[in-house]
Amino acid sequence: MMKILEAKKIIFYLALAFVVVARSQEEIGPLMGNPILQKEVLKIEKSEETTFDSTFIYTLDTISLPIFDDFSKNKFQEYNANYTDPGVTFDKKYKLLDVGGTPLLANVQYVTIETFKRIVDLAAGTTTDIPFSPISIQIGDLSSYPVVYTTTNVYPPYYIYDTVDFPNPIDTVWITPDVVQDSAVQFFAPINDPEKIWADSYVYHNYTLAKFPWSLGVASFDGLDENGFPYQFGTTLTGYADVLTSKPIDLSSVSASDSVYFSFLYQAEGFGDVPESSDSLILEFYEKDLDQWNWIWSTTGSSMSDFKHVHIRIDNPVYFKKGFRFRFRNYGGLSGSLDHFHVDYVNLRTLSGYQDTIIHDFAIVYPVNFLLDTYSSVPWDHYKNNPTGKMSSSVEVVVRNSDNVPENEQNGTTEIQYGGITEQTFILQDYLLNNGDLNYSPLTTYISYHDFSTGGRFDETKPGIQQEFDIVTGITHLNSVFTQNDSSYTKQKFVNYYSYDDGTAEAAYGPTGVQAKLAIKYTPYEADSVIGVRIHFVPSVYDVSDKLFLVTLWGDNNGEPGEVLYQDELFFPRQPKYEYDRNIFTTYYFKDTMKVRVDGTFYIGWQQFDQDRLNVGLDRNRINNDKTYYNVDGVNWLQSSIPGSVMIHPVFSTSYDAVLGLRAKEGTNVFNVYPNPVTNILKIKSEEVVDKVEVYDMMGQKVKEEKNVTTIHFYDVPKGVYFIKINDAKPIKIIKQ
Repeated sequence: MMKILEAKKIIFYLALAFVVVARSQEEIGPLMGNPILQKEVLKIEKSEETTFDSTFIYTLDTISLPIFDDFSKNKFQEYNANYTDPGVTFDKKYKLLDVGGTPLLANVQYVTIETFKRIVDLAAGTTTDIPFSPISIQIGDLSSYPVVYTTTNVYPPYYIYDTVDFPNPIDTVWITPDVVQDSAVQFFAPINDPEKIWADSYVYHNYTLAKFPWSLGVASFDGLDENGFPYQFGTTLTGYADVLTSKPIDLSSVSASDSVYFSFLYQAEGFGDVPESSDSLILEFYEKDLDQWNWIWSTTGSSMSDFKHVHIRIDNPVYFKKGFRFRFRNYGGLSGSLDHFHVDYVNLRTLSGYQDTIIHDFAIVYPVNFLLDTYSSVPWDHYKNNPTGKMSSSVEVVVRNSDNVPENEQNGTTEIQYGGITEQTFILQDYLLNNGDLNYSPLTTYISYHDFSTGGRFDETKPGIQQEFDIVTGITHLNSVFTQNDSSYTKQKFVNYYSYDDGTAEAAYGPTGVQAKLAIKYTPYEADSVIGVRIHFVPSVYDVSDKLFLVTLWGDNNGEPGEVLYQDELFFPRQPKYEYDRNIFTTYYFKDTMKVRVDGTFYIGWQQFDQDRLNVGLDRNRINNDKTYYNVDGVNWLQSSIPGSVMIHPVFSTSYDAVLGLRAKEGTNVFNVYPNPVTNILKIKSEEVVDKVEVYDMMGQKVKEEKNVTTIHFYDVPKGVYFIKINDAKPIKIIKQ
């Protein structure tokens, strides 16, 4: 049973058809990567020869019953030991050993080809080669531990030439040795963290992909690895993808008579991709004595439904060992964020029974994180200059009573905290939280909306160019035995842009058609100047990062885009960029650091060149498609019919400009740069002192910066169009050829 306002229900069910939905030449499609995870990957350039040197081998601890995870918190084991940590040991291995196993000296050098001494007798006209005697040593493979050694014959790394009847010294010709001494240290770290129950983290722990979960957080299975990259790029193959494996569990002291049960919830699709009937979610148990995994349960793919409960008794004696484990696996597409299954409330315990299928929990379902009216973020100076009337009159709170008995109604609270101190408190009235019911009904999800427009706000007197507040929500209740889901902790950030979305994309969106246009509607708190746009491009079915578009800003024409206030010049096109960095958005500044003043409603987006969808991120949890407009015939603007918030943010000229390196001064250039086009070195001629030189690419990204120079090296810069900004002067366009 689910109590949902009818309008809300209609909006959500319109979003069900997902894999590729096309309406009036606007489309959404699945993500082919997860930049939220990808941005955390430390990209290290590997050498041709790798070793295990300074790596760790971890010994997992064995955990005890009960095992429980509702994924409201992170219970995935982290592997970040330091060699100075207590309990860490090491083993140093050498590459070269003598036949007795003793390491050779550090300066020894050999070759594997046979070398020799050559004796030349000029008078007799003869040449005699005397091979050097081979030296038997052991050579170890340091690419993996434990090290495997192979006995090999090696030779001195030189040749000797001796002319016997000519008065000259003996010549020694050295050659490059290919056998040299090396070493690697393998560290060993014991794990002792019973709060962490998962041995791996290939699944995506998140709070947004499941649809109406029973509490905060789920583990989502798809075709992406732990770093957010496809298991196999550009393939149509299906196979085993994510795995979620428990640590070893001690079941040696329990038996089948202890009524041991394993249970969990699962959902197909959610806000992700529909798994086909050939896809599956699988549960396996580990049989320690045979060192094998056994199939226990599985389900096939289907369209989205409410979460389903699985309850399994463990009565086979082969599992009642110290070292028992369980794992989930999914079978589906390997090329992206595809074929989703979501798992929640994993529970392994004793003293259960066939009837023990109730989760006695009262929980917040989604984080409460948007207190502003309409927007998820606004520039701090816009807010502090206009704070009145900016708090939302309709803050959404979703809670669920998963118990089989009514839950007593109680007021909740949402607090605005700053530096750990509560500054504002809003009361979540119980009669709103439970939609007017006497109590929270059993097995019921409630959606409610609360008026925060009066009685408090974010403190606009805070100094600084940006701000961040904590939002803490708690729901008071009496009966539930679980308390970790009673609270939600999020943040409200004020920087230099407006946004509607929650920062997380569940789909890729865009219009299709040659010269198609996309425009997102904004009405700022005050008149100001727009200096660029942040766009969250996401990899989808096809790589479109080589396509071109023009950043465009429109005025308002009776509720739809009107006059073009700014558009990139044709020689200044942009390209989608898949960003794995700060906030996973790419900022495209207007050309020449131009500032375009807006007063009232405006629209920002792009005009594309090609037919293809450019794949901007779509947040499917925040519904703002009434702010999204597209044009595919050059004349008529259409409002989007696909629920969600397009992740395009206008960037404003604020006091944050100095942090971004943007300055208002744009006087006449007193600098001359040459040659242009440039090949390797660009020279600067000026009577004025050159304090700083910055080089930007066509997407507004800084690629080089130098101080106090009159030449700039372009050896390492790819061919293309760039802009050189010297001191505070107007940028100069150059071409690297």
